[in-house]
Amino acid sequence: MERIRVAAVQYFIRPVQTFDQFRDQVEALVETAADYDCHLAVFPEYFTAQLLTLGNVKRPIHEQVRDLAKQVPRFVELMGGLAKRFKIHIVAGTILEQSEGEGDAIYNHCYFFGPSGRYGIQGKLHMTRFEKEDWHVSPRSRLRVFETAFGRMAIAICYDVEFPEIVRAAARQGVHVLAVPSCTDDRQGYLRVRYCAQARAIENQMYVIQAHTVGSLPMVPAVSLNYGQAAILTPSDFPFSRDGILAEGTPNQEMMVIGEMNLKTIADARSTGTVLPLVDSERSAEISANLETVQI
Repeated sequence: MERIRVAAVQYFIRPVQTFDQFRDQVEALVETAADYDCHLAVFPEYFTAQLLTLGNVKRPIHEQVRDLAKQVPRFVELMGGLAKRFKIHIVAGTILEQSEGEGDAIYNHCYFFGPSGRYGIQGKLHMTRFEKEDWHVSPRSRLRVFETAFGRMAIAICYDVEFPEIVRAAARQGVHVLAVPSCTDDRQGYLRVRYCAQARAIENQMYVIQAHTVGSLPMVPAVSLNYGQAAILTPSDFPFSRDGILAEGTPNQEMMVIGEMNLKTIADARSTGTVLPLVDSERSAEISANLETVQI
């Protein structure tokens, strides 16, 4: 499959009174992506924080997020069912999850569903300060590459995209598409993720799909405000978009960003591009190993 159409969701988080309200919002977005003949839909990090409003929001937040983890079975059933029903791949944002036999530890997991309903999980590898200090979320330590009908794909959850070594490792394993589910509360945080996502697209010659939360949950710390803009980013070279932006949304609006990616163009760019940063990165590794300090 050389060309795929993708949807990056700018997801408006709002309080809900029932799980069914959450389901209806998500289902409508997946159905819209399917109506536009998308092969892949990407939801943002922590869009499931909506479900915190089903509980007692006055409790300490580290207790609330552990209640959210109890929604995982319903969430997996919902997203897997939608992927199967609409025959679409879904990067299902993230949800907090406790693993059996690991005590009170909780992780930020991104489920990736195929059209069959089968799924894999990418855990977040680096915790931001609020995740570590306030929510008591633990990091995972394994990067996964997902085999799909349109080739190899990887997921870097928000802050993880700010660590170039991770994405470079995926690129060296033949990954052409990177999904970046994101959740940031202000413009500075958003730009940190966006600039790094653009850099990963350029230095690894890959497509990067960034999905974002927008809207607000004033009663929930850390996601009380959201600043976001979904985008589909490309390398910076002649076959691609002029500014390295295939498509992007209007900041802080509820919307879906849709674009068509040519995967053959990515493969060609890695061997015949104006510059070859992925190939030349092998030399960079050698240079880094020979780091030298000079006293002047």
